[in-house]
Amino acid sequence: MRFNSLALGLTLASAALLSACGGGGGSSKTNVRLLNASVGFSSLDLAHNASGDSSNINAKIAYGAVGSYGSVDTGSTAMQVQNSVNGSAVTNLTPTLAGDSNYTVIAYGWSGAVKTTLLQEAETAPDANKAKLLLLNLAADAGALDLYVNPANSKDSLSGQTPVATNIVGSSGYTLLNSGAFRLTLTGTGKPTDIRMDLPSVTLDSATVSTLVATSTSGGKLVNGIVLKQQGAATNYPTTAARARVVNGVAGTSTSVSATLNGTVLFPSAQAPAVGQYFTTSAGASTLSVNVNGSPVTFAAPTLTAGGDYSLLVSGTAAAPVLSVVADDNRLPTASGMTKIRLFNGLASSTAGAGMTVDYAPAASNVLPGSASTPSSILGNSNVGSLVTVTLPNVDSSWVNSKSNVLLSANAVYTVFVLGDPVKPYNILINREDLAPLQ
Repeated sequence: MRFNSLALGLTLASAALLSACGGGGGSSKTNVRLLNASVGFSSLDLAHNASGDSSNINAKIAYGAVGSYGSVDTGSTAMQVQNSVNGSAVTNLTPTLAGDSNYTVIAYGWSGAVKTTLLQEAETAPDANKAKLLLLNLAADAGALDLYVNPANSKDSLSGQTPVATNIVGSSGYTLLNSGAFRLTLTGTGKPTDIRMDLPSVTLDSATVSTLVATSTSGGKLVNGIVLKQQGAATNYPTTAARARVVNGVAGTSTSVSATLNGTVLFPSAQAPAVGQYFTTSAGASTLSVNVNGSPVTFAAPTLTAGGDYSLLVSGTAAAPVLSVVADDNRLPTASGMTKIRLFNGLASSTAGAGMTVDYAPAASNVLPGSASTPSSILGNSNVGSLVTVTLPNVDSSWVNSKSNVLLSANAVYTVFVLGDPVKPYNILINREDLAPLQ
């Protein structure tokens, strides 16, 4: 299986080094199929447009599945990935294809922002009792990843281990391994405790070539996995994890909060205002323990959706704390050069809606306590700082409600937190979500 690195991260139709008219004018045949790695579509089709007559190569390919090969003339390679439900175009491509070979078109990304990349399945098979594995990181939201390979169902810590592939943004190249069953783990690069995907047991058969395809999840930072065998089947490994953090927005600077989720300490003890870091935990029903000023407080434990990022906001007062579960969108902007920014209202009130402007342009409005706004997409500006202002009704005139010279980097995600008492909140906090601590 050979990865066409020219196409990575690009829609093939716009890749600068791919011919706009196909495979060099020849008339030989080659084989093409579709892998649906787009979590935004339950099923996709791959259509070939030969002389204006569109015909399906693959139809109704479910998420995580791969189709059968269809024959394509290398001199006429225009194709279209379509939504199986209504037949509408998802993306177009005109790849350069060599004759007498095998290719998988991988469709990935979200509705409205689907991309494709091309995998040529021509890698030489290894010897008996060996296997080759390629990491293909298509999860741009997750950033660079490291791959660890351990015995199946291993519980060993990754700390101190050496990854078999590191700092992978696109393709890792093939790694020669022993065949057998293995635990495959992806982490944030250089951070062995920052687990983004953990597959307890994946079998790499003798003398085979496989690709581990990593794709984005709803929260952005965790990844789903698909293992594609060269010229063979695909096995889907959707994540079973979620990420969560605690936000202490309780009124009163002397109020401390500590929290444990599913046995993991999210917040050892921190005084308000404070925003914790994310921890990976099991999705689904959870167990939650919270202490306010050292006294236990009973809250209904949240149910977390697989792949999601969550903020567990503790607000209100020390005498009457409130828990709000806020889903976080940490996916990167879909357009290059843009920045996503949202307002998180963690005030101790049930009525005060908050608004936000960035350089006097509206970015959020009427954001109620215990919720966050839909992120606004703005042009990134890391050279000249922006003015970020939060508006609230009936606040103390001494409250500092804006920050100037805020550098909003392109291709990043920011959250503006307003926390505490609704009459005189804490000064606003601005957090770039892939960095810590607050800036």
